[in-house]
Amino acid sequence: MKRIHLYDTTLRDGAQTRGVDFSGADKRALALLLDRLGVDTIEAGWPGANPADTALYADLPRLRHARFAAFGMTRKAGLKAAEDPGLAAVLAAGTPAVCLVGKTWDFHVTSALGASLTEAIDMISESVGHAVEQGREVVFDAEHLFDGWKANAPFARDCLRAAADAGARWLVLCDTNGGTLPHEVDRIVGTMADLLGGDRIGIHAHDDTGNAVANSLAAVHAGARMVQGTLNGLGERCGNANLISLIPTLTLKLGYETGVTAEAMAELTQLSRQVDDRLNRLPDPRAPYVGAAAFAHKGGLHVSAVAKDARSYEHVAPELVGNERHIVVSDQAGRATLMLRLAELHLPLAADDPKLADLLALVKGREAAGFAYDGAGASFELLVRRALDAGAPATYFRLAGFRVVDERRRAADGSIETLSEAQVELEVGGRPVMVVAQGNGPVDALDAALRRALEPVYPSLAGLKLTDYKVRILTPEAGTKAITRVLIESRCPSGERWSTVGVGSNVIDASYQALEDALVYRLMTRGATVERAVA
Repeated sequence: MKRIHLYDTTLRDGAQTRGVDFSGADKRALALLLDRLGVDTIEAGWPGANPADTALYADLPRLRHARFAAFGMTRKAGLKAAEDPGLAAVLAAGTPAVCLVGKTWDFHVTSALGASLTEAIDMISESVGHAVEQGREVVFDAEHLFDGWKANAPFARDCLRAAADAGARWLVLCDTNGGTLPHEVDRIVGTMADLLGGDRIGIHAHDDTGNAVANSLAAVHAGARMVQGTLNGLGERCGNANLISLIPTLTLKLGYETGVTAEAMAELTQLSRQVDDRLNRLPDPRAPYVGAAAFAHKGGLHVSAVAKDARSYEHVAPELVGNERHIVVSDQAGRATLMLRLAELHLPLAADDPKLADLLALVKGREAAGFAYDGAGASFELLVRRALDAGAPATYFRLAGFRVVDERRRAADGSIETLSEAQVELEVGGRPVMVVAQGNGPVDALDAALRRALEPVYPSLAGLKLTDYKVRILTPEAGTKAITRVLIESRCPSGERWSTVGVGSNVIDASYQALEDALVYRLMTRGATVERAVA
């Protein structure tokens, strides 16, 4: 009874996310990630519903741990289960498990299906029974169960009992519109667990009130032993229950067993970010457990306490989920903050070292000028190493000058087009280099020109990508002459990310500062040789 069955619906529910369009290759890759994580069942999608699902079912990847389930509906009103083409397509997918969704809210039965309540129960019973006869393990998703229970509890209960009597292995209570609250979930799931056995009850929660994870935990507390959810909480509207949050909570906090091993749990942060990378989405820095800010500490008194005992401010050790502690340096920083951050960089200074006071003054002065190092760790490391002359980066290149031109013109077809071009003059490898490149905007053109000049000399810059670009106006009262701060996030092919900052009254110059730091940091961490650099 301590074992929780993890059922993932990312490949179907996740495809309903606004701005997400899975290809067949995306679905295969995500399935393999889920299998490696250790989920028990992967819902592959709705057979025949779209080209991506059709392609996936035609060539399902081989799994080591998980098994696939095909999704579909119970038979239509007026048809026999054996004659329903939709049900036949689900069974033809050949998966060992099938998930059949049926309506359990009397309002939907009469208004949407135009059927009687008796026929609705027969649709569930006959469809489940037919699938069981075909040798499939059946997961019955009771659509809008909680709304149906509130409206007509006897009918909702009879729907679940009909599925159970017909041989369904799992009876999943669905909060389809996400409007149910945890105390309601606990009461209703508890009633059904007592009636039909908790080892047959599952929960499928949506996040429309921000309670999908809480509702899933409430269901488990009440006896449910299957949890359905998606990676990173993907799903229509506000999303589904987030398995990335649920899995460590169930195991690390509540002591339940799942198919996720400690080794797989230690890769949870990386897996979450791989999903975002595949979807070309930025990771949520405030995501529980796996966000970049999940174990970030800012402020002198707080950091002093963390230095003495991190457990006082961290509910789990970050390494258990593959994350890491960040000591954020900002204008709120005190000596304790700076000492911890320096220790992370393997540059420890004693509390009474005069260099520490000088460095603290430097950081606070730079922050007063507009630099923000709490979100730009790479720029902070470069600043510290240069100030302490400790492993300071070499002068890999020198800027002689750059020019950026934006041209907006009318094309031959009458449309308006904008062209951006950057010309950069550098000294690289002991010789002058001038390159010109175009880009999608002035910063992209400047970035492209820098790469074109530097990659022949420093191959480790190949594949580097600018993944995020933020501009903040620091002095809005100055209008178009305002001081701006630019934050850039970069990513290398191996997945490592780092952030850099630039500040100035000219947004292009501030962008260049951040771009230069990003390139220098990459070269420094890759150990670029100075033989080919400028002396």
